[in-house]
Amino acid sequence: MNGSAVVERNYLKYDKKYERFEKRTSRYTAHNPPCLQIAVGDQVRIMECRPLSKTVSFVVVEKR
Repeated sequence: MNGSAVVERNYLKYDKKYERFEKRTSRYTAHNPPCLQIAVGDQVRIMECRPLSKTVSFVVVEKR
């Protein structure tokens, strides 16, 4: 996965049966352009684009 990054999104989902929130995680594979200096652990913004490969349909837009 040269030039790609795995972006993880954490969120809460409400479970009506147990009246609680549960933690969930989504993982997106995004294209990492060489002009952005992204390191492991950086927070980034991604945007949907055309499919670049089998799993890559997002691109990193900015570093937060």
